[in-house]
Amino acid sequence: MSTVLLRVDGLVKHFPIHGGVFNRVVGHLKAVDGVSFTVNRGEVVGLVGESGSGKTTAGRLVLRLEEATAGTVAFDDTDVLQLSREPLRLFRKRMQLVFQDPYASLNPREKVRDVLSHALALHGIGTRADRTDRMAALLEQVGLSPDHLDRYPHEFSGGQRQRIVIARALAVEPEFLVADEPVSALDVSIQAQVINLLEDLKTRFGLTMLFIAHDLAVVEHICDRVIVMYLGKVMEMAGAGDLYARPAHPYTQALLSAVPVPDPSRRRVRVALKGDMPSPVNPPSGCVFRTRCPRAEALCASTPPPMRDIGPGHVSACHFTP
Repeated sequence: MSTVLLRVDGLVKHFPIHGGVFNRVVGHLKAVDGVSFTVNRGEVVGLVGESGSGKTTAGRLVLRLEEATAGTVAFDDTDVLQLSREPLRLFRKRMQLVFQDPYASLNPREKVRDVLSHALALHGIGTRADRTDRMAALLEQVGLSPDHLDRYPHEFSGGQRQRIVIARALAVEPEFLVADEPVSALDVSIQAQVINLLEDLKTRFGLTMLFIAHDLAVVEHICDRVIVMYLGKVMEMAGAGDLYARPAHPYTQALLSAVPVPDPSRRRVRVALKGDMPSPVNPPSGCVFRTRCPRAEALCASTPPPMRDIGPGHVSACHFTP
């Protein structure tokens, strides 16, 4: 059995922009532009970058919640992008999404019992008689009480609501989770609890995860490997320990320099990026990061940098990576 569960190759998503009197296509927003990576079984891979980097769109493309413009997504050797409607519906049991906002992703008019039973009924899991026991067990797995089944979402805290969202994703016993910034809407004190829960679930059930985040401090504690994205492209990929100890790409170095250090005796040199992220409608030529890069030279404007191997499992898209 292959150790690679998910293989993404040349993934592209260009959203058409309509304008003019006849509402014609006048351009494209290049949200994801040639992204390739793999996720091994039992591994947690972090997908990080600023807002607008394309990381959430990449996660939605993997689950086929958005239709890709080009590329392939092979899950356990099945091309997800080629599945027709009914096979795709059945296949979704194997891949689930943990939404970013626990306030918006739960129906305020439904009790927790209804939220969980929909998932079980849709995929024909268990009988109507034993689903209550299954739902109670799900809540216990995420640190809630079976008594919570008959409560509404507004009766829970933000952290508890996110636990319900995780329980809903686990209800169909998936092999793979896409966690789309699952703690960004929570207080800092609650974030650690949810991260610890996800780590525990990964160990207990052997889950494979794509963990999307903009906070590298959060990613460091849960991910085995990290992929850094900028303006729809991959800038750097490495094992988490290697990336944090030896960041090679100037964009990764800038992101890590912004992570607060809790030890007052340690000082981190801040790498300040100039300007704002360019528009994905009209990205820079050559290297998309060159307009903000302290290392940029003429070559960067004319030639896109290839992904270069700079160590075991460590690649960087920079002409001048040492």
